[in-house]
Amino acid sequence: MYNKESMEAMQQRVDDYISQFKEGYFSPLSMLARFTEEIGELAREVNHHYGEKPKKSNEEENSIEAELGDLLFVMICFANSQNIRLDEAFQKTMEKIETRDKDRWTKIDKQEDNDGDN
Repeated sequence: MYNKESMEAMQQRVDDYISQFKEGYFSPLSMLARFTEEIGELAREVNHHYGEKPKKSNEEENSIEAELGDLLFVMICFANSQNIRLDEAFQKTMEKIETRDKDRWTKIDKQEDNDGDN
């Protein structure tokens, strides 16, 4: 279920794929449009699964997992085209969030969790 391929390896895999075509990566604006399109497709799947809007009988089966995969592919394409290492970007974001938001949410009291197990 869990693929342990590193983000660096995923970015290289996408680059290897895209680099075999003369067209290469799309322009940043085209990729942003594609990213927006994929987010819309993800929203549609979430709405079908959790919302009040069932699929039409003639609509193809799809999944949230597939849409997230499509979104990740486009994100990697965008990052590669901008020479951004997503592992580094993610690390910086987590450091920011773990510092800025460390007291923002109600933490789980580990002692209460342990007391409930008895």
